[in-house]
Amino acid sequence: MMKFPLVSIGVLALAGLLTGCATVKETGRTQLMLVSPGEEAQMGLSAFAQIKKQEKISTDRALNDRIQTIGKRIAASVGREIPNAQWEFVVFDSAAVNAFALPGGKVGVYTGLTKLASSDDEIAIVMGHEIAHVTSRHGAERTSQNYAVAGVGLIAAIGMEARHVDPAKRNLILGAYGLGATVGYVLPFSRLHESEADAVGLRFAAGAGYDPRAAVTFWRKMAAQGGAKPPELLSTHPSDATRIAELQKLAPQFMPLYEQSKKRFESVEKAAEKAEMERFMKGK
Repeated sequence: MMKFPLVSIGVLALAGLLTGCATVKETGRTQLMLVSPGEEAQMGLSAFAQIKKQEKISTDRALNDRIQTIGKRIAASVGREIPNAQWEFVVFDSAAVNAFALPGGKVGVYTGLTKLASSDDEIAIVMGHEIAHVTSRHGAERTSQNYAVAGVGLIAAIGMEARHVDPAKRNLILGAYGLGATVGYVLPFSRLHESEADAVGLRFAAGAGYDPRAAVTFWRKMAAQGGAKPPELLSTHPSDATRIAELQKLAPQFMPLYEQSKKRFESVEKAAEKAEMERFMKGK
């Protein structure tokens, strides 16, 4: 890997603040972006290959078929090409109540999640949320923000060293900067990413014919799981109460899309069943 002088890294990060940007298509939000789609996809493909080596892959055929169907429908509902996407949906045999999506169209669902979710609608809500993180390039945006925070801190450190600021005072200032950047910049953006993925993911799920109202029922189940959680101000995620309240407001907006998409998929399924029956009768 090519190495750059520390000053150059700081200058590049600061330049990125002024020049590197992208836009989330579904929301119109402008993002700081210092990572190319190609680099992002390659990192996702490499990470997914490693995960498949480390995690146990489920051999439950029915469950795999179920996740494949949900995933393909959501991928189609995205409605646009994802850079370097090679869609793949894998079920991991684990009690973890979790799912994830990586750049390059790689999606993992844990069996623990499928046991907590009581319907395809609830599973689709989670998969839509995770895929929305990818389409919105949240991972690349977080990496870009980390570059920027580190770059500005580095420039400040170099400036104080050049002015012969006392080392103890310098460390105090840099520590305060790091804390302030985390609480005032990094964590709020992380919570924004989660809320944005909720909204975009609902759109994707509804467009795939899955009920957006399932988001509320699912997250109520997640909230009931309990466990210690930090105050919202210090968390990477919105609180359960905040998230559920927002989903209750969002779901009705996507009901027309859901009803329209559901009818379309039901029509396709009926046509497929009719064709299968006709083939069966001809074969008798």
